[in-house]
Amino acid sequence: MAIYDTLGATYGRTRQPDPRIARQVHAALGDARTVINIGAGTGSYEPEQTVLAVEPSQIMIAQRPRGSAPAVCAVAEQLPLRADAADAVMALLTVHHWTDLAAGITELRRVARRRIVILTWDQEIFRETFWLVREYLPQAAAFDDNRAVPIGRLEALLGGARVEPVHVPHDCTDGFGAAFWRRPHAYLDPQVRAGISMFAQTGEAALAPGLAALTEDLATGHWHRRQADLLALDTFDVGYRLLVADV
Repeated sequence: MAIYDTLGATYGRTRQPDPRIARQVHAALGDARTVINIGAGTGSYEPEQTVLAVEPSQIMIAQRPRGSAPAVCAVAEQLPLRADAADAVMALLTVHHWTDLAAGITELRRVARRRIVILTWDQEIFRETFWLVREYLPQAAAFDDNRAVPIGRLEALLGGARVEPVHVPHDCTDGFGAAFWRRPHAYLDPQVRAGISMFAQTGEAALAPGLAALTEDLATGHWHRRQADLLALDTFDVGYRLLVADV
């Protein structure tokens, strides 16, 4: 997770929680009175009942807003917490970074008294429906092919889970991978790309030809003609999924 000591430097500017996604996450937590956030980053989507954040990058911890829950520097695979430490545990857009998924999920099950909530994405849906990786940046899709966690595997490790689609608003305020699906110019901004791990880790040299093609298609209007159907949508299902498991 040392990658986030570099990758996370811009998170405070480009990764602000979206209130509509926050409502869905908080609803999934149910009536939990205590919540622990694993792979917490800068604290996005933490409800007021969060009692602890676990994050391996000090750079990310340093960007947590004043008044946030206390944070400890640790990894999901080895949580410095007692069993049944909180009513619910949440892990948002983090499981694909873990070095040992099974160990991490085992730890979540150990620490959560009642519920686990995980936000991730279905790679098959993502690479097929998201125009950016399908048409311009297949290198980024190939990178994610190697690290994305199949939804079925997560369900099995959790011992079963309810799976909810998370539709991305057209004006999403959280700059994760597909947040700008209706705002293509944003992907030409290096700072935006720096806050998206699949692009930052794929590397600028590999992305350059696709970004040049996107620049040209935006200038000529070709992108807008080709994606006219998208421009009429308010939200888009790009494959993001919320898994809710009772333990």
